[in-house]
Amino acid sequence: MPDGDTIAAIATPPGIGGIGIVRISGPQALEIGNTLIAGKLQKNRVRFKKFLDATGQALDHGLCFYCQAPHSFSGEDVVEIQGHGGPILLDMLLERVCELGARLARAGEFSERAFLNGKVDLAQAEAIADLIESGSRAAAKAAMRSLEGLFSKQIHELVEDIINLRAYIEAALDFAEEEIDFLADGSVDDRLKSSLDKLQETIRQAENGRVLNEGLTITIAGLPNAGKSSLLNYLAGYDAAIVTDIAGTTRDVLREHISLNGIPLRINDTAGLRDSDHPIEKEGVKRAWQEIAAADRVLLLVDASIGMTEADESIARHLESTGYCLVYSKSDLLDGSSDKNADALYISTLSGEGMEELKQLILGNFFDYNQDNKTIMARRRHVDALIRARDSLLQARQVFGDTRSGELVAEDLRMAQQYLNEITGEFTPDNLLGRIFSSFCVGK
Repeated sequence: MPDGDTIAAIATPPGIGGIGIVRISGPQALEIGNTLIAGKLQKNRVRFKKFLDATGQALDHGLCFYCQAPHSFSGEDVVEIQGHGGPILLDMLLERVCELGARLARAGEFSERAFLNGKVDLAQAEAIADLIESGSRAAAKAAMRSLEGLFSKQIHELVEDIINLRAYIEAALDFAEEEIDFLADGSVDDRLKSSLDKLQETIRQAENGRVLNEGLTITIAGLPNAGKSSLLNYLAGYDAAIVTDIAGTTRDVLREHISLNGIPLRINDTAGLRDSDHPIEKEGVKRAWQEIAAADRVLLLVDASIGMTEADESIARHLESTGYCLVYSKSDLLDGSSDKNADALYISTLSGEGMEELKQLILGNFFDYNQDNKTIMARRRHVDALIRARDSLLQARQVFGDTRSGELVAEDLRMAQQYLNEITGEFTPDNLLGRIFSSFCVGK
């Protein structure tokens, strides 16, 4: 539960605006609000009042309202002061509120108190920040679905299935001395398989939501002068990188952020992958391999006018463990009689050939989320927890098939349940809350 402090913060963005809001939450909120307006606030009623300093002089005037606990966002008494949106005015109002007994809120502390008071679970609280920071309409819609509890509902259903199966197995263990073997009827394996199927579908949705939230990282790799910078410029829509006929123009990683079919993309143009004695180029190649290792998609560009060389094949061998998409660039330089690799995509940034196919290749299974009314917003930690839960269920199923040991299966099920509860906050590892809410904006 939250401490007994009353917190306050400016809830509107920095800068000058027509309206600015100071939010107060905690046991002294009503008293502070009443003193500030030299009057009496009534719950769920908006009043237009002057906001007074310690001498009774008006600091500003505007709207104020009071929400009585537990019927507020944070679950506590909440007062909001809506004045004019000048930074100096808002600072003066906040200073006065703190003089009256509040303290400055930490980043995300209002949402943290909402979580601790049971107004939202942890996944919903994170969806609040994701909704605020949405980079597209699709992301905003997905975040709203998670805020309304769609993601949490799926997690609770999975947890309920696991709890019921744990209860069945542990009841069978309690009656182990009976002649009837309750674990031999096949239902345990069937129920494990059913839970795994549901969990795998949730992982798919969460991974889609994670991509919608964080974006896909696309790294363009290849030999010098393979057309990497030209491709970056084409996708970015402007000349983000210098393009010349001189090989090795790009020495560092160039990054661009774009949106493709509602999916945010981080595109990295890297230095040409070749051996070099030049210290700057060597560092550029080193950074290129680092970006390749961290990418969601790697595009290996090969100059179509030259074809696959031994150097290209060497790069491809290094990329086999990472995975890559083979793309032949400069297809406009080929004549009609040229043989083409049937397993590769041919593109031209001059003619536009193959560019729509390349975009589909980049997105893979990630379609236009604006057409999907089921996509949920998720974060990497959610996907990681789901994968750990899936691995525990897979382990449980394997152990059960090999040994029929109810004790070992019950322990794997307990771990799966714990991992799922990390998502909603019913089980919270040390320091998890601090890491999550510290990333929120102040005032939320």
